[in-house]
Amino acid sequence: MVSTMSTRTIHLDVTGMSCANCSATVGDALEALDGVSEATINFATDEGTVEYDPDEVSLGDLVAAIEDAGYGVVTESVTIAITDMTCANCADTNETALENTPGVVDAEVNYATDEAQVTYVPGATSADALYDAIEDAGYSPVREESGQEGAGDEAAPDARDAAREAEIRRQRRLTILGAALSAPLLFFLVEKLLLGGGVLPDRVVGVEFGWVEFLLATPVQAILGWPFYKNSYKAVVKNGRANMDVLIALGSTTAYVYSVAVLLGLIAGGLYFDTAALILVFITLGNYLEARSKGQAGEALRKLLEMEAETATVVREDGSEEEVPLEDVEVGDRMKIRPGEKIPTDGVVVSGQSAVDESMVTGESVPVEKGEGDEVVGSTINENGVLVVEATKVGEDTALQQIVRTVKEAQSRQPDIQNLADRISAYFVPAVIANALLWGTVWYLFPTTLAGVVEWLPLWGLVAGGPAVAGGTVSVFEFAIIVFASAVLIACPCALGLATPAATMVGTTLGAQNGVLFKGGDVLERAKDVDTVVFDKTGTLTEGEMELTDVVVFGRDGAPAPDGGVATERDTLAAPDHPTEAEVLRLAATAEHGSEHPLARAIVEGANARGIEVGDPEDFENVPGHGVRATVDGMEVLVGNRKLLRDAGIDPSPARETMERLESEGKTAMLVAGVVDGAGELLGVVADADTVKQSAKDAVSQLQARGLDVMMLTGDNERTARAVAEQVGIDPENVRAEVLPEDKSDAVEAIQDEGRQAMMVGDGVNDAPALAVAYVGCAIGSGTDVAIEAADVTLMRNDPLDVVKAIRISDATLAKIKQNLVWALGYNTAMIPLASLGLLQPVLAAGAMAFSSVSVLANSLLFRRYTPDHDYELLGRLR
Repeated sequence: MVSTMSTRTIHLDVTGMSCANCSATVGDALEALDGVSEATINFATDEGTVEYDPDEVSLGDLVAAIEDAGYGVVTESVTIAITDMTCANCADTNETALENTPGVVDAEVNYATDEAQVTYVPGATSADALYDAIEDAGYSPVREESGQEGAGDEAAPDARDAAREAEIRRQRRLTILGAALSAPLLFFLVEKLLLGGGVLPDRVVGVEFGWVEFLLATPVQAILGWPFYKNSYKAVVKNGRANMDVLIALGSTTAYVYSVAVLLGLIAGGLYFDTAALILVFITLGNYLEARSKGQAGEALRKLLEMEAETATVVREDGSEEEVPLEDVEVGDRMKIRPGEKIPTDGVVVSGQSAVDESMVTGESVPVEKGEGDEVVGSTINENGVLVVEATKVGEDTALQQIVRTVKEAQSRQPDIQNLADRISAYFVPAVIANALLWGTVWYLFPTTLAGVVEWLPLWGLVAGGPAVAGGTVSVFEFAIIVFASAVLIACPCALGLATPAATMVGTTLGAQNGVLFKGGDVLERAKDVDTVVFDKTGTLTEGEMELTDVVVFGRDGAPAPDGGVATERDTLAAPDHPTEAEVLRLAATAEHGSEHPLARAIVEGANARGIEVGDPEDFENVPGHGVRATVDGMEVLVGNRKLLRDAGIDPSPARETMERLESEGKTAMLVAGVVDGAGELLGVVADADTVKQSAKDAVSQLQARGLDVMMLTGDNERTARAVAEQVGIDPENVRAEVLPEDKSDAVEAIQDEGRQAMMVGDGVNDAPALAVAYVGCAIGSGTDVAIEAADVTLMRNDPLDVVKAIRISDATLAKIKQNLVWALGYNTAMIPLASLGLLQPVLAAGAMAFSSVSVLANSLLFRRYTPDHDYELLGRLR
């Protein structure tokens, strides 16, 4: 039994239920979880009430159980900016606080973007509750008056940008103030280290020189040190974990308090006020540079949002024009876009013709010609002609807003490699403090022995020459203090925490700029490991725009009629032994008139173009994967493949030679037959052809050059599939033809059962099941529909070459992450031992610490210059 003392009740809206059995299935799935005491699911209201123990099972586990059972839960997401995180441990603290908030399903906090992505159950929590959870953890959320924002909420990014700029200004002010107060102290330090001391007087205006240093260092300690003391208190006392601020507070306070004790005559030794102050100045300078770098990393995405039009010229029903704010545009409104203006929202061209610059969405620099019936994307630029566009998507549903939302969600989902950094970060600060205490103690107890050992190392000398008992210039206790402060300050968890999210943020933004949208950082990581790329044929490798090419008529003797070719309007029904080409085409087109399939549309359009009247069938049935069956003029007409005719008792063999000839030419041939009074007869063959995309062959060759196997999966017949494969350079042995839509996912699973890691590339709609089961699902050419749930990667352009770009961006991003991790881990691995051995001044340690995190960010920002038209040049060095 679950204790009622800790039981929590949650109300969920369940989707996908179609009967009472569904509600029972959901209830059973929930009650099977340890910690769930009762689950009541109501099919009539699509609602469920669950009592559970949050100590044993999380809300995320409940949602996952419902989804695993094949159903869904209504959830919403919100992005919250957090202004005062200083390391990855801070992000972990906020993540835990948010996940412990009732109603929260999942929370991802990204230290690089200073944002939390929270998924929650509507009605079970609120934005204020999430803000309160962050504040209770000791951090500062950016409270947005507009409430729980969506991707299209303009107030949200404005508030975050304002908070980010305020933080940058604050760090800049602190740095300038600290530098002004510490400039004399820096001179004192140089005099002490390089000139050996003795240059400066012992007293200034009758006041001991030590008190002058005290007066300069104390304001720095109080003003610049206060944020670190405050954050250390929150981390240790409120959250029970140490973070980077604890290291800085310990290091600077140790130097300051020791100096005060010496100044008051409580202990003997030297003064380190300059060290204490400069530690804080260097770290604050590092924080300022880090804040600026974080802002630059997300600059490209913010610029993308800034490209949105502010107003739209709406054409009213009476022909009048009115300029309205963008937020007032509704679906169905018609907008006039003049040359040079931005297209306000996604829509369809109603009239006019022009070239449209879509580079900001697709990465394609060449303008695209648009005319009546063509789709256009909001925020793209009309180049020359005047267009009238009917709005189809507005607000947060537009392609631009969906791109931004997809990229932000991708940045919140970190690659698996981040788990390594997270595991290290969790124990890093306590381990550093323990190490510093250990070596400080060891140096205090065994100064002579350790000094003798260090002398044999091929390194520079000990700080201050070492302890006095070993020939140095400072006392043993003073040297132990130096070692402790240096060992604490040299460690940098920031660099480790920034290594992955900073590179992921740049990589996902880089992808968006090139028309490649990754659903998550985990997808960005997986794409590089693909060893097999499986292309759908129609609309992926080919244009997907079928055109009628052939009509062949068969006489009653089963042989093709003479002069069989494309029908024209001059054909008549004069010959008694067979129908004319026009009649066969009319029957096929009328039968296909009720179908939306590209092959059917090509037949209908071909008949219309030839002046043949096409009506509606009296009865229509789509036979998935085989063709159609319809009633035309009282006769049952079949249009489809061989199996369709055989099932109707009609022998398709007389058309075998014709079918094989057409299919070998890369055309899709369909049999046409008629059934009257139960007697069926083969009437003819119609054939459509689809042209191969110009870039398809280049894409296949580039993938093969990377060592990837390229395969093709299609519902078309074997001969046509092989003909297309030959045109693009795919090995015929890698062609899977005549695969029904519902069987494509099984085909992909079969390929992966061979030990392959497959990327399925399809149109994102018909291929959704196959995209879902693939190691990486890639939806290509989705136009303005960028939020295809089944796909891991969405390619905005209808270009197979972007598959290569996606893999290159993945490969390059992971290489950049590895570079960052090598630097962060290498820095800490090398520098902590040096500090522990007494070889580093605390001031130099603080400077190196600040430089470490800034260098990781700078390395990630350099990645912004990469263009995925070629492989990233440093990949080979890190493999």
